[in-house]
Order: sequence, then C-alpha cells, then structure tokens
Amino acid sequence: MACSKPETTPPVVHQLAGAATTPLSDLNLLRAKIPAVLLAALKAPYAPPVDATCGGLAAEVQLLDAALGEDLDGPKAPSPSLAERGRAEIDEAAVGAVKSSAEALIPFRGWVRKLTGAERASRQVTKAIAAGIVRRSYLKGLGQAQGCPPPAAPRPTQS
Repeated sequence: MACSKPETTPPVVHQLAGAATTPLSDLNLLRAKIPAVLLAALKAPYAPPVDATCGGLAAEVQLLDAALGEDLDGPKAPSPSLAERGRAEIDEAAVGAVKSSAEALIPFRGWVRKLTGAERASRQVTKAIAAGIVRRSYLKGLGQAQGCPPPAAPRPTQS
C-alpha cells in the first residue's frame, strides 16, 4: 500500500481566488487579516525586544519572516527553467485577467472603496507591512551589533 502525499494547492489558485474576491474587498466585506506580529510592529517598530539574546532575536525575526516572506538577504531561489518561466507568465496573465474583470464589476470603484472604508483598511495593511519590515531590520541590526548568527543578524553577502 503506497502512502499518498497530501494535496497542496498551487499558489496560482490562491492568487486567482484573491483576484476573484476583489469586489468583496472593494465593498469592505472581506478584509485581509493582519498578523499579530505586524500589529505589534505597527505600534512600536523600535521597541526593545522582550528577549534580546541571539535566540530571542532569531525567534522574533523568524515570526516576521513568516508574516512578510523572506528578507532581501534570504537564500536565493534557483533560476527557473524556460518552461517554468512560461508557466509563470501564463499564470500571471490569467490572474491579471480575472482581477481586471472582477474590478470592472463595481462602477466608480475608487469612490466605493473610499466610502466603504476599504481604502483605509488597505492602507492599514500597507502600513503594517512597512512597520514589520522596519522591525525586522531593527532586530537584525541589534543582532549584528551583538555578533549573532543569522537569522538574528543579516546573512553575509556573497560576491
């Protein structure tokens, strides 16, 4: 009896779902949930860390990485093959077409977003992401000053 591996949803499916639900976001019926680590960063991006040890800094940086994605000093992804690049272009075009169609469903979209509060919510998400990036940089700076290894400090650049 062979073990079956769990099904994973391709990223393009999540992107298509997000594009298709654009009208719900525009009407402020569907909001992006801001992770707690980003909300904390938004309140005080330069607050001293609770645990300033290398391990504590690394743990907080990893939480921020989970919410934000890899930092600029993260491991480089291997170069995609020609077929993979073609597939990515097709996926991107499909998502763009669905998003454009969904956005066209609501006339005067900009005004609707302002009146429903969706624009304000979107700005809050953007501010939280920016604060998270600042917080991660601050923590890595503290880690670098203490001589901590990555992820508590930036990874050394490779020439």
